[in-house]
Amino acid sequence: MNASETASLARTALYDEHVALGARMVPFGGFAMPVQYGGILAEHDAVRTRAGLFDLSHMAQYELRGAGVPDWADALTVNEVGTMKPLQARYNIFTNDAGGSHDDVLFYRLPDRWLLVVNAANAAKMWPYLQAAAAGRSDLSLQSHHGSRALIAVQGPRAVELVAPLCDVDVAAMKYYFCAEGRVGGAPAVIARTGYTGEDGFELFVEGIDAAPLWRLLLERGGPLGAAPAGLGARDVLRLEAGMPLYGHELEEDISPLAGGQAWAVKFRKPEFVGKAALVAQRDADTFDRIAGVVLAGRVPARGGYGVFLDGERVGEVRSATLAPSVDNRNVATVLVRKRAAALGTPLGIEVRGALQEATVVALPFYRRPNSRKDG
Repeated sequence: MNASETASLARTALYDEHVALGARMVPFGGFAMPVQYGGILAEHDAVRTRAGLFDLSHMAQYELRGAGVPDWADALTVNEVGTMKPLQARYNIFTNDAGGSHDDVLFYRLPDRWLLVVNAANAAKMWPYLQAAAAGRSDLSLQSHHGSRALIAVQGPRAVELVAPLCDVDVAAMKYYFCAEGRVGGAPAVIARTGYTGEDGFELFVEGIDAAPLWRLLLERGGPLGAAPAGLGARDVLRLEAGMPLYGHELEEDISPLAGGQAWAVKFRKPEFVGKAALVAQRDADTFDRIAGVVLAGRVPARGGYGVFLDGERVGEVRSATLAPSVDNRNVATVLVRKRAAALGTPLGIEVRGALQEATVVALPFYRRPNSRKDG
C-alpha cells in the first residue's frame, strides 16, 4: 500500500509500530491495518501454541451510560443485556425488522457504564443507528471513542503467563467472558477475557496515548515466551477454524442469527426486540437458508461466492474458506445453503476453477481448543 493509498485512511495508535515491524498494511474498515508481519502461517502458529498480539483499535468502542441502557439495549438486540452480571461480557446481535443482522457486537457491563464494541466495517452505520434509537431519551447517553481509544488482544495458551504479571488485578482467576478495570503495564485499562481466535486470552482496552508503550512492553516481555505480533490474515484463519462468524460473510443484513448459526444467542423469551416477529416466523417455518461447515476433498481452496451444488442443482454459495493448519491442514469452508443441503454428512460439490470439487458437511467449529469454556 503506497503513501497515496494510506492518505485517505485512518490510522490506529499503533500504526507506526506496525510499520517499524515491517507489517504489510492494507485498508480495512477505513483504517490502514497490518494483514501480516513475517507470514500468516507463522503468526497463526504463535497464537495456537504460544501467544499472538493483535491491534484491534480499528473497532468502534462506544460508552453507554444511564439507568435506561439495559432496557434500551434489550429492545434492539437478540440476546439479553439486562441480565448480565457485573463485569460480565456478552456476545449480541443488533437485528433489523426483517430479522437480518445489523452487526454482531460485544457488551461489557462495567460498574458505572457499559462498553459496546462494534465491528469497524459497520461503525459508519451503527453509530447513527444507535444515536437515532436513543434520541429523546433522558435516561441514557452514548459516547463514541472510535479511533481515539485502542484495543490490543493477546491470544494463545501463554496469554495468561504474559499478561498477568503486568496487571494490578488477578486476571489469571478471571472467568471467560468477564472483565475488570485495572492497570496493565501501568496504563489504565479495561481487561477482558475475551477473543476471536478460539484460544484463551485477553483484550486490553486502553487510551490511544498508552497503546504504543503497552504494545512494546508486551512484545518485550512476550519474546522469551515465543509471543509475536499477528495480523488480520492470521486472525481470519483462526476465527474460521473456531467457527466464529465474520460480518459480511456468515452474517449480514439479509442473514439472520438463525441462518448464521447464532440461534443460541436469540432469546425469544424477551417480550419484544427489533426483528422478533420475523425471527419467530423464520424459526417456526424452518425453511431458511443456513450456514454450514464443509471439508473439501481437494487441495485447492474455495473462495467466497463459489457455487455449491447438490445433485446437480445449485443450492448456495461459499462464504469463507481456508486451509486450516489446526485441523491437519484440511481444506475447510463455510457455505450458505438450503436446509436440505446443510445436514451433517451431506455430500456436496463446490465449483472451483470450473470443476466441481467434492465436499462434505461437517459440524462447526472445525477446531476447539482443549478444555475450552463457553461464554456466559
